[in-house]
Amino acid sequence: MRIGFFDSGIGGLTVLHQALKLLPQEDYLFYADTDHVPYGEKTKNEVREYILQAVDFMAKQHIKALVVACNTATSIVIEELRQRYDFPVLGIEPAVKPAVEQSEGKQKKVLVLATRLTLQEKKYHDLVHRIDHGEIVDSLPLPGLVQFAEHFDFDEERIIPYLKSELAHLDLKRYSTVVLGCTHFPYFEGSLRKIFPDTVDFISGSLGTARHLKQVLQAGGRINEGTGDILFYRSSVQVDDPALLSKYERLFKRLDDIEQSINLSKKE
Repeated sequence: MRIGFFDSGIGGLTVLHQALKLLPQEDYLFYADTDHVPYGEKTKNEVREYILQAVDFMAKQHIKALVVACNTATSIVIEELRQRYDFPVLGIEPAVKPAVEQSEGKQKKVLVLATRLTLQEKKYHDLVHRIDHGEIVDSLPLPGLVQFAEHFDFDEERIIPYLKSELAHLDLKRYSTVVLGCTHFPYFEGSLRKIFPDTVDFISGSLGTARHLKQVLQAGGRINEGTGDILFYRSSVQVDDPALLSKYERLFKRLDDIEQSINLSKKE
């Protein structure tokens, strides 16, 4: 049985990328709801219906667990999904808690970058209210990054001017930590690091979600049941186009390259 990963588009691959490293002996089904991406600019009711339809389809493929690898989807429908299915359902949310903990004592702020819908949801506001006692958390939607990613466009000649324009009203020196609160955003961490001061840390929820998945599988005695095989779906249609599958592989390589570059810069 496969582990299902769901996202509105290719953002969830950033979470799957971490899971593959932690759980290489599992098989996966990745579902991108490309018919309806991006979610962040749609209404809550529209997104809820898209998610329920997609997960119903995934459940019929006999998945043993589901990772909702989308902050927007998690904020809208995660509890309903947990009530609806008998397999474990894991979500992802902006990594506000570790970011705030990391920034304590630095006299600096935290900046959460996400989609507009995630930042509007009660779940996000409750999270910030519960954790941000010092009122150090700022939030900013960056919907353009989702569009860039979905078009496999990572050209910094377009990305960096967009980021500079969106961030122009902020004093970037005031921040110690930036939260990548949309699973599409880790593809652009390298570009973001070129704009923020070198002292700023970047954090996402991808690794924490993958670790949680491993714990859940271990607790249920359902771990290491595969070979690392991945089936890709685009809105219920299985992907068999070699060119598109090659693009997915290049996305994994891009994430590897970003991680390697970050690790090298930390050693210098």
